[in-house]
Amino acid sequence: MVRKHIIARGRVQGVGFRYICQSIASEYKVTGWIKNNFDGTVEMEVQGAPHRVDAYVEKVRKGNRFVKINRLDVVDIPPLRALEEKSFRIRF
Repeated sequence: MVRKHIIARGRVQGVGFRYICQSIASEYKVTGWIKNNFDGTVEMEVQGAPHRVDAYVEKVRKGNRFVKINRLDVVDIPPLRALEEKSFRIRF
């Protein structure tokens, strides 16, 4: 089990990015959270099996025709216990 803290920079607010990431998290069966920051970045934490988290990060990095990732800062952090988090949610 691994957990990553990620800051996404680029055109990531106002384009449905958080909902796209939530959908990708469901696809790869990872948990965590995501939120917009006041500085225009989007911050998230994602946790799961290493291969699932890596696949999640790579798919997020690609963006889509509305989302443009200029930089993705990814840092390993200690994982939470499984009982502490059961889904990937959007924080407001």
